[in-house]
Amino acid sequence: MEPFSALAETDRRAMHALGPRWGEDIVRNRKMVVDAYTPIAAAAPKLAAVERDVRYGPHARHTLDIFLPPASVHEHGDGALRDAVVFVHGGAFVRGNKSVNGEIYDNVCHWFANQGVVAFNIEYRLADEAPYPGGAQDVADALVFVRGLASHTRFDPRRIFVIGHSAGGAHAAAYLFDPALAGRVGETDVAGLVLISARVVADVRPGNPNAQPVRTYFGADESLYAARSPLTHVTRSSVPLMIAVAEYENPYLDEYGAQMFVDVLRHRGVPPRFVQLRGHNHTSIVAHFNSGETYLGSEILAFLASVPRG
Repeated sequence: MEPFSALAETDRRAMHALGPRWGEDIVRNRKMVVDAYTPIAAAAPKLAAVERDVRYGPHARHTLDIFLPPASVHEHGDGALRDAVVFVHGGAFVRGNKSVNGEIYDNVCHWFANQGVVAFNIEYRLADEAPYPGGAQDVADALVFVRGLASHTRFDPRRIFVIGHSAGGAHAAAYLFDPALAGRVGETDVAGLVLISARVVADVRPGNPNAQPVRTYFGADESLYAARSPLTHVTRSSVPLMIAVAEYENPYLDEYGAQMFVDVLRHRGVPPRFVQLRGHNHTSIVAHFNSGETYLGSEILAFLASVPRG
């Protein structure tokens, strides 16, 4: 399926033209993508029953949304419980919400619920109130809460998959890999991790347009950045891993994704699943979910299916 196939011809041409210029003004370009996909997401099929702003902790941003598929959708005839995905949004550590405008990011969870997967969309504290490792700690706390909902929402607590995009990918990866979270997470807590355009290295390289937000979250002392980068600690975990990047990324994110692939391959001897979405950019790689373009979603479902049950 061609990228941007759900968009009108004028928007499709605009997205293709935007790709090579993505890094020039990522804030402006992100808005263009969100504006293009919002009406598509609004009109898309939504089969889930949604419960909004369920609290998992004491802070105002300690909330999550629950997307429950109807019983008739991909119901397991053998009585097996459903899989669950937990989505962690991006926002350069200093901004962002689990629902941008009532449609974008919700679209990710609606798509998975349409496929019969229980989906959770979590909020977390931002860097001004919760610098490193606060975001990862919130992911850990949210996962404890989600696991407690397994019986109520009819999913298998051994089949929780975490999906993190951009800064949310950094928090999700740190949750599993970073020794600073030791004691809050175990190898059996999640069945797999999907990193989409994730910032797995704390860097303030000159070409990084989000260098200042990186400093805000990871601190002013750059000598600590390597120890605070999820990529540094990836070999500590054997959790099944999938990496997805767009053809047109925020500077360096595709480079870090490729390096994580190499490091995991070297450590485990088995490569993680790796996908690059041709034509797509850092925002459209998630904004396109539930638009009718299903390549990445199908790859993630194949990744979930590849993880043995039990």
